[in-house]
Parts: sequence; structure tokens; C-alpha cells
Amino acid sequence: QVRLVASGGGLVQPGGSLRLSCAASGSIFSDYHMGWYRQAPGKQREFVAHITRDGTTDYTNSVKGRFTISRDNAKNTLYLQMNNLKPEDTAVYYCNTARNLILIRTGNFGSWGQGTQVTVSS
Repeated sequence: QVRLVASGGGLVQPGGSLRLSCAASGSIFSDYHMGWYRQAPGKQREFVAHITRDGTTDYTNSVKGRFTISRDNAKNTLYLQMNNLKPEDTAVYYCNTARNLILIRTGNFGSWGQGTQVTVSS
């Protein structure tokens, strides 16, 4: 079982940048696909981006060209570089992991780790 802790959130002005990190422990990190998700106030949690075991990435349309997902298997860490942030990016961001890519895309996990708050406001 993989344990996950997201960090790096904060308050940033529109157009600014943040880099989120997700530290994983408890299993072989490189065996897993990884995903970022977010939940805005009053909304359902949604998929943001994923990176497969092999490094293939995909993004939800609203963040394409602005966000970059990456992983460092040696450090057991997942990243999300977020540029040109917009107020609608405000949410709690979570990471999760699975060997099943369909689960990564649907986000239908039974449990979630600690998220990190991102607030984009002037």
C-alpha cells in the first residue's frame, strides 16, 4: 500500500506559478501510475493530470499548456508544475496512485491522502 502526502500549495496571484509535490512511501513507486486531482468548494473532485509508469502524460483540457506533471522515481515523488494560474484553479489538490490506469482516469478511489490548498486570487 502506498502512502501519499501532497504539499506545495499556497496563495498566488493570477498568472503566477506553484509547484506541488506528492511524496510516496510504502511501496515500489515506479510500479504505479500516478494522478493529480482537485476539488473546488462545492464541487466534485476532478481529474487534473496523470503520468504512467512509463512516463506518458495526459491532462484535463482546462490545464493543458499550463500544467506539467512529472515524477522522480529515485525520490519517490510526483510533481505538478502549475503556470499561468487562474482563479478557477483554486481547489484542494490531491495525488493518488494505482496500477490500473482506468482507476487513475476515473479517480474512483476508496481513500485519499492529505491534499494541499491552492488559492489563486488577487
